[in-house]
Amino acid sequence: MNADDQRLISDCLAGDTAAFGALVTRYQDRLYNTVFRLVTNAEDARDVVQEAFLSAYQSLGAFKGDSLFFTWLYRIAINHAISMKRKQRVVLRLATGLETGAGGEPADRSEATEPGRALEMAEEERRVHRALGRLSPEHRTVLVLKDMEGRKYQEMAEILEVPIGTIRSRLHRARLEMRDILLADEKNAAE
Repeated sequence: MNADDQRLISDCLAGDTAAFGALVTRYQDRLYNTVFRLVTNAEDARDVVQEAFLSAYQSLGAFKGDSLFFTWLYRIAINHAISMKRKQRVVLRLATGLETGAGGEPADRSEATEPGRALEMAEEERRVHRALGRLSPEHRTVLVLKDMEGRKYQEMAEILEVPIGTIRSRLHRARLEMRDILLADEKNAAE
């Protein structure tokens, strides 16, 4: 475990709540980015991250240090995200608007942010998010962790508490399902 994380955890267990605040500050953005990809809604992602930190704080005494604190925290957040998705009925949500700088101009003037390109990229991102939303929570989770977050199989197995073979199998099926969904959407759009 990271020595600084270990010190902060010890301080927190000794009653220093500011120490846990330092852990929140350190990990909240990374956690939010992953959770957002799982729940595809900013408000839901914030709720899940908040619940994950609350659960982690309440269970901090049970943290054994066998894995990195962040891996343990990730596992908690992903479990909360999966639980939330199971409770919700399937609702497709579209991302709103484009990020703009002062005066309504794109914040970055590179070729990738030209109006036509930005719209194409935004539409492609919406297609992927819609397709992700149609996957089962287990398939969506492994796809986000591996293909979007770049996690290693061992880390994914620790986070999800399943064997590496299960991770590989779910990832293979998730990629096939995602491909089929995107191809079907493309075919339907062309008709």
